[in-house]
Amino acid sequence: MPNATLTPVLPRTSDLVREEIAYDTLTRLSHCAHSNALIDYRLGELKREWNLERALEAWFASVVLAGVALCARRDRRWFALPAVAAGFMLQNALQGWCPPRPFFRRLGFRTRGEIARERYALKSMRGDFAGLGLDRGAGSAQRAYDAAGPH
Repeated sequence: MPNATLTPVLPRTSDLVREEIAYDTLTRLSHCAHSNALIDYRLGELKREWNLERALEAWFASVVLAGVALCARRDRRWFALPAVAAGFMLQNALQGWCPPRPFFRRLGFRTRGEIARERYALKSMRGDFAGLGLDRGAGSAQRAYDAAGPH
């Protein structure tokens, strides 16, 4: 089995986009910092959030289906559309990057690792990891976010 990583896209994401995603995450964490009900609600939202890979897979599939349908109804030249999408899928599988990826990052899609980081920060603020010094109070969102990050 190949060696998989959780976040192959982070090194290829612009610093500005990464900072915006981190800022948005910290804002959400700060909003939830004083209420277990808000934390539970946000954890439920995170279960339903689409990660970057899922969004790309859905986009690729949609482009392929649209190209095949257009080819069947209109003109054979539409076969170029699924061919390009398949090329991007292959490039994404082999290199961990493809041209649509930066666009999806700018739209706000996060990697599984970024979503997991927010999830673990929320759980630590809720008290699931009691005794680690991440409990509520001033700066708890930042401490929890930093503790949940890669080391």
